[in-house]
Formats: sequence, C-alpha cells, structure tokens
Amino acid sequence: QVQLVESGGGSVQPGGSLRLSCAASGSIFSSNTMGWYRQGPGKQRELVADITNSGSTRYTDSVKGRFTISRDNAKNTVYLQMNSLKPEDTAVYYCNLRHPWSDARYGYWGQGTQVTVSS
Repeated sequence: QVQLVESGGGSVQPGGSLRLSCAASGSIFSSNTMGWYRQGPGKQRELVADITNSGSTRYTDSVKGRFTISRDNAKNTVYLQMNSLKPEDTAVYYCNLRHPWSDARYGYWGQGTQVTVSS
C-alpha cells in the first residue's frame, strides 16, 4: 500500500501564491508518475499537472505559465507551486501516484487539500 499526505492548502486573494506538497510513503514502486488533480464545486475531477521520475511534466492548459510541478525523488515528495491564482482555481486538490502506463483512477490518492481563491 501507498500513503499520500498533502499539505499547503488554504485561502488566498486573487493574484496570490500557494505551494502544495505531497509526501508518499509505503510500498512505492520505483517507476511512477506523481500528479495533482483538482475538483471544483459542481465539477468533475481534472488533471492539473503531473511529473514522471525522470522529470517529464505536463499541465492542463488553464494553469500553464502559472503553476509549476516538481518532485524530490529522494523524499518521495511532489510539489505544486501555484502563482497568479484566480478564483476559478478554487477546488480541492488531490495528490496522485500511479504507474506511468496506468490511468490515474487506478493509482493512489491523498485525502485532498482545499484551495480557496477569493477577495
């Protein structure tokens, strides 16, 4: 089993910044992709960004240029630096860890952390 613990959520004004962290522990497979997903009010869960062991990244279009995903393989931790936050970024953010060839729904999930962007 793999456990994922997220931290760093909170409330911020538009234009502000937050940094999310997710630490993985347990039976972590050596080749994996870690990512961040979010689910806003009344919306489906969507990919925000993910990153492979080797550092390859992908982002959803709405966050490109504003969010940066990174990871520390030695600490089994993934980060999401969120800048220029907008009200539409308000959501519960979930960390995910999966095999690179697998869909995220078959991976492991954290408990979620709330991000609220409001003036």
